[in-house]
Amino acid sequence: MKSTLRPALVLFGILTLVVGVLYPLTVTGIGMLAFAEQANGSLIERDGKTVGSSLIGQAFTSPGYFWGRPSATGPMPNNGAGSSGSNQGPLNPAQIDAVKGRIAALKAADPSNTALIPVDLVTASASGLDPEISVAGARYQAARVAAARKLPLARVEALVSEHTTERVLGFWGESRVNVLKLNLAIDAEPASKR
Repeated sequence: MKSTLRPALVLFGILTLVVGVLYPLTVTGIGMLAFAEQANGSLIERDGKTVGSSLIGQAFTSPGYFWGRPSATGPMPNNGAGSSGSNQGPLNPAQIDAVKGRIAALKAADPSNTALIPVDLVTASASGLDPEISVAGARYQAARVAAARKLPLARVEALVSEHTTERVLGFWGESRVNVLKLNLAIDAEPASKR
């Protein structure tokens, strides 16, 4: 028994060292060298302060900001520790009520907007943390943001275009806009009023 136990323990110790210590340190080191921004959470700073991550949505509610996708995380929106969707189907009464409430909030914030509301503005993403909205979602909100900030609509629309990320390789996924980055650009506009 001793002759089989000792090699097993030595192998266990070697594998623990290699797989549990050396491999994670190597991968972390490579990540920090080659992809430092991503490895550190893709944090965005403004005036020396961290204001968020480009990977996690934030709950903007002021009419002067673009609003992101609704979040189904609890106990608060965009809670990274509680990442999940609601898992409610389209016929679930709670989902229907939530969507109706979101539609009402969008219409109340911009009563003159008669355009169709893009679906991503009223439905939560699978993770509940989506930092991006569709280009249609951003364009739908542009007039409200421009009016609240007292900016020309053309300038706000230009900022949406400047902050649009196109499809990967021209065909994969959808064009999208990072809400935090766009809102920071709106804040940086000289004539913008909060």
